[in-house]
Amino acid sequence: MRIDSTGEFIQFLSSKGIHLTENHIAFIYFGKKYTDSQDEVVNVAIETTLKVQVKFDGSYYIALLEAMKQADVNNYFEAKRFVRKKQIVPTTLHIQKQNSI
Repeated sequence: MRIDSTGEFIQFLSSKGIHLTENHIAFIYFGKKYTDSQDEVVNVAIETTLKVQVKFDGSYYIALLEAMKQADVNNYFEAKRFVRKKQIVPTTLHIQKQNSI
């Protein structure tokens, strides 16, 4: 499910039981402004940070946003491609699940 607005994405996460603190939310918007990133790129960075770190880690999030900015990532599809190409999210669990079916 793709959500364009970062605010809506944060609300979506909250509805799924992933509650970010006010400090986390403020840092998310700081990173967005600092890197001048589009909402959809920020959303992918938040999602990836949560998947890899299992919690919100501000330093990981900002490093990921900076790497995406340096790679000239400007939209949702480029952000997803960047994460996949760099193999940031481990795929071993996905492979193990397929092999056990």
